[in-house]
Amino acid sequence: MTVAIVLLSLALGAYLLAVIERWAVHGHLSLTGPAWAALALLGRESVLARKSDRLFFEIGPVLLLVAGLLAVAVIPLAPGLIITDLATGALFLNAALAYVLVALIMAGWGPNGAYAMIAGWRFLGQFIAYAMLIVMPITAVAMRAESLSTVQIVTSQAQLWNVIYQPIGFVLFVVAAMGLAWLPPLDLPDATGELAGGVEAEYTGARLAVLRLGRMTIILALAGATVTFYLGGWLGPWLPPWAWSAIKIMFVAAAMLGVGRYMPRIREARYLALSWKLGISLALANIFIVGVIALGSGPIDFRLGT
Repeated sequence: MTVAIVLLSLALGAYLLAVIERWAVHGHLSLTGPAWAALALLGRESVLARKSDRLFFEIGPVLLLVAGLLAVAVIPLAPGLIITDLATGALFLNAALAYVLVALIMAGWGPNGAYAMIAGWRFLGQFIAYAMLIVMPITAVAMRAESLSTVQIVTSQAQLWNVIYQPIGFVLFVVAAMGLAWLPPLDLPDATGELAGGVEAEYTGARLAVLRLGRMTIILALAGATVTFYLGGWLGPWLPPWAWSAIKIMFVAAAMLGVGRYMPRIREARYLALSWKLGISLALANIFIVGVIALGSGPIDFRLGT
């Protein structure tokens, strides 16, 4: 029953996110627009490149969707409303999202097209940039919660949300999340105007629909992770816990979709330099500050899952 509720919530969230994205891109709000677009894709012929690597071409979009679903599995929407409460849930989420890189490399290599291949290798450059900025803020969050369980991380914020306790980690995690979801200004894998669609360039029909659904799932998973790690998860007054989770996740996802469109696109080399020279330094400072505060407030039990 829990699995069905979470998947239904994910499907509704993905649809609402598609509505918001069309609004951000085209400037007009249409509640039925994504449905008609999906039907058009499903009814369109799926064209296969002449000299494609068929295995990579077919698996890429599916693997992207699977990675998003695995990440969603450890995000709590309310007390007891989580597919699986792992003692190492935060690390599992990071491991699941690592397959986004594999999926995009497959999607870029598989069609044997220049634009798609360049897009895939561009994302590899972004991965080198954002990888540490995902792991290191999670480390600081786990230090405060004294656990890697996503449920324990939420309950540890009952008195003070981590966005206030760890503002540096919050900013770094959100920037890294936008790179992972290849959202503007870090949208180098599709780079409209440069690569004619990038990783999506050679996909049509149902395959393109799966690829876009996978991306929406990834964005929602990252928004859910941001809410879980920094915005108190389901915690909030008056409304039911699930309602707070839904409101926060959709707000974060909409912000990730909208804010970056007003910034110039960042080259992967520039993003890599900033991440390693500035981002990692700030992430280490964040871990140090959280460690000092934790040691000053009392002894820490480092047993995972407690």
